[in-house]
Amino acid sequence: MAEGKAYHHGDLRAACLRAARELLEEDGSAGLSLRAVARRAGVSAAAPYRHYADRDALVSAVAAEGYRELAGLLTAAHPAPSTPDELADVAVVYVRFALDHPALFRAMFAEPCDPTSEERVAATAVISEYVQAIVRDAFPDSGSAALSTTVWALVHGLAFLHLDGKLDASTPETVEEQVRGAVAALFEVVKA
Repeated sequence: MAEGKAYHHGDLRAACLRAARELLEEDGSAGLSLRAVARRAGVSAAAPYRHYADRDALVSAVAAEGYRELAGLLTAAHPAPSTPDELADVAVVYVRFALDHPALFRAMFAEPCDPTSEERVAATAVISEYVQAIVRDAFPDSGSAALSTTVWALVHGLAFLHLDGKLDASTPETVEEQVRGAVAALFEVVKA
């Protein structure tokens, strides 16, 4: 870049996020650094620092993007599930998202993120509020925040068990059957 010229990239933030997602999908989190993102985005090594103080801030921005995508998919599956079958539909979408975007899902939930990232906190809150609403509608008499945590932990655990090869993920039908079975079992226990 010539001295005295103003820096201009167009949308550096979006280019960095796109590059980070590409690197995640290719190499997992091991290949993700601000320097690698700069190379992939075709900008100077210092350019990403205009938007991200460090790697954790970049991972937080990628995670926030993933949370927003996941929230959109969950809402599209069912905006307000209140029956076991509707909850199972949403659970299947959650697990499918993890399997379709393993590196992004791990960045969202297994990578350290910037705890001060307002974007990440807001995006995570959308998912949390959605899960709380599901439990409130499906179990109106429970009034239990612990039950919301239980439902999320079940579905989230299923996602990681499938990702890590602990449960059979050989076909979408197999995954769906396992997830639906686990959700049905939870509802049976809660009703008892």
